[in-house]
Amino acid sequence: MAAGGSAGERGRRIREEAMRLQRLAREAHRQAARWEAASEAEQQVAATLMSLTATGWHLLVDREWPGTSAANVDMILIGPPGVFVIDVKRWRDPPAVIGGRLHRGAEPCDGEARKLLNLTRAVEDRAADLGLSPVALKPLMIFAGHRLDARAGGVRLLGQKDAIPALLGEPVQLQPAMIRAMSRHLAEHFREHALTSLDQPAAPVAPAVPAASPSDDALFDVEDVERAATEAVLQAPIERWMTFLHPEQVSIVRRDWSGPARISGPAGTGKTVVGLHRAAHLAGRTTGRILYVTFANNLPRVQCRLFATMTAAFAGRVDFTSLHTWARNFLDARGVRLNLDGSRADDAFSRAWMSAGRDSVLPEIDATPGYWREEIDYVIKGRGLTSLEEYRTVARPGRRTALRTAHREAVWLLYEEYELLLAERGVCDFNDVLLAALAELTERPADPPYAAVIVDEVQDLTLTGVRLLHALVGDGPNGLLLIGDGQQAVYPGGFRLADAGIRIKGRGAVLRTNYRNGAAILETALELVSADPFDDLEGPSPNGRRAVDATYRDGRVLRVDAADAADHDRRLLAAINDLTAPDGTSSLAGAAVLCRSRRDIDHYHRCLSRAGIPVLRLERYDGRPVEAVKLGTYRRAKGLEFKQVFLPHHDADVAAATPSDPDDPAGRERSELARRQLFVAMTRARDLLWLGSVATPR
Repeated sequence: MAAGGSAGERGRRIREEAMRLQRLAREAHRQAARWEAASEAEQQVAATLMSLTATGWHLLVDREWPGTSAANVDMILIGPPGVFVIDVKRWRDPPAVIGGRLHRGAEPCDGEARKLLNLTRAVEDRAADLGLSPVALKPLMIFAGHRLDARAGGVRLLGQKDAIPALLGEPVQLQPAMIRAMSRHLAEHFREHALTSLDQPAAPVAPAVPAASPSDDALFDVEDVERAATEAVLQAPIERWMTFLHPEQVSIVRRDWSGPARISGPAGTGKTVVGLHRAAHLAGRTTGRILYVTFANNLPRVQCRLFATMTAAFAGRVDFTSLHTWARNFLDARGVRLNLDGSRADDAFSRAWMSAGRDSVLPEIDATPGYWREEIDYVIKGRGLTSLEEYRTVARPGRRTALRTAHREAVWLLYEEYELLLAERGVCDFNDVLLAALAELTERPADPPYAAVIVDEVQDLTLTGVRLLHALVGDGPNGLLLIGDGQQAVYPGGFRLADAGIRIKGRGAVLRTNYRNGAAILETALELVSADPFDDLEGPSPNGRRAVDATYRDGRVLRVDAADAADHDRRLLAAINDLTAPDGTSSLAGAAVLCRSRRDIDHYHRCLSRAGIPVLRLERYDGRPVEAVKLGTYRRAKGLEFKQVFLPHHDADVAAATPSDPDDPAGRERSELARRQLFVAMTRARDLLWLGSVATPR
């Protein structure tokens, strides 16, 4: 298809649908004339919008605003894109947006926009009863007699003739059952205005959907809406599933916190989804920018795309970025230049190990240099330690291997040698970037400041990283939100929030219901880590068997024990080729192959490509549905979800990390980390978890 072809075809279909609805509008005009108390402008707009009711939309006209004596809501329109709270205007002077503000000619009309936003929040309060996310509530001004499509703050502005095409072009968020439930619920709470009367039309417009059965007339309850939403998203692309908001999560999205807060909970409980909706909620209530930050470089692209799908109105208000990318951009803007070179930093550490680590007391505990590089990255530089005296006594949450004084002194000598070699080469590592950004921010605060900072996957950050983000917003109300789960930490080391000067007592929410994983998949993943303790930022947890409610009872685990590597890969390819969509066609859009290492990634990229299977590497994935198998490491998959997950040679790393000596603390630490990483990979799967193994030769 030529470039722009799909968009052109979609536009043609929308125009044809709009023309059909215009024909239906003739009858709607006659119906709208029966609103005796409505203004002429409201009648005209109501006639235009009533044409949508032939295709399953619901329109509530001239409703009382609860708690007020005279104020009213012009219209509430409920349809597939969500709930629109509508204020109808007939202005002689054309409306205009100047500097992001609504004007009537040259006169600012901020008060009109504020009133509509307040109305929308009143409707939002009631819609939350059925679990509707704030992102599905949309304030809309429609101007009779004018043509426009613009935005002023959080309000969309449409001309009367522009309304139908614009509304039909909105992405679908609600299914028919949810639309019916929400319209009945809102009609109950927003009563018809006392002066409004609507006679029944003599010849109603024929509905384009089947007539409701008697049971449909009953008011839906929360369970009905849950069931309808879940059934809908199970048939949708996995990217749609990631934007699904469950009713019990709405109160967290809308909650007011007096200071820093945290959302925690086991894998699959929707923490990231809540974070995205929270960002939209805050964007609608503040004027400043919002920072949504995580550790991985690929995840912000996906989150940004999902957020734009959820709420285009606020897409430009939220900055999605990885922590290190933000820090580098911040330093560049301040004129601070650092020569970040990961390869040369790795070489510097290797040389430091050879000269100051290999022949020290450190190999008594662990002879692999990687363990001690992590000690420097996550404990010394990750915590911003500047002296041996500090390091001698500092707690090391998440590092289960006890170090005596001689070991800590040896680590400090290794660290100093590493720093000396970095300086000689004129390069820095990633920790240096964060330390420099924190120092610069402490010296000169951000201007303008962020209205809020949301930190996803906080357990994978260092203490320095958390301090940096805390410094951006401090302890102000609704300023800092930390989202994460220590059981899903894929990096070693750790810290306590108290170490960063963050107090969240009374400002936390724990999600305990798993909405993502099939029950069998969840049980398999939990069994892997059930005996492992983990650190969860506020204190240690004794074991990994946590209370989780699984709502998705389908899903399956397929274990493959192959005779050799070639047989293993043949069976993997066969399983991928067997994937089908509900209509029986081949479907790869929801599938992912996750591997332990970059070397394995390269191998399976070649393997899949030779078999004619399209591949998309996770570092290039941006959240758009693509008919290709996603391919990446366990770490790259953090924060993502897939319908089918394939884990080739899944048990090899765990077996290699399991110590032969049960009294080896460093070995136990490596083994626990390997199991946590595999646990994260397993819990990316919704419908199918494929676990490949190769039989061990006897």
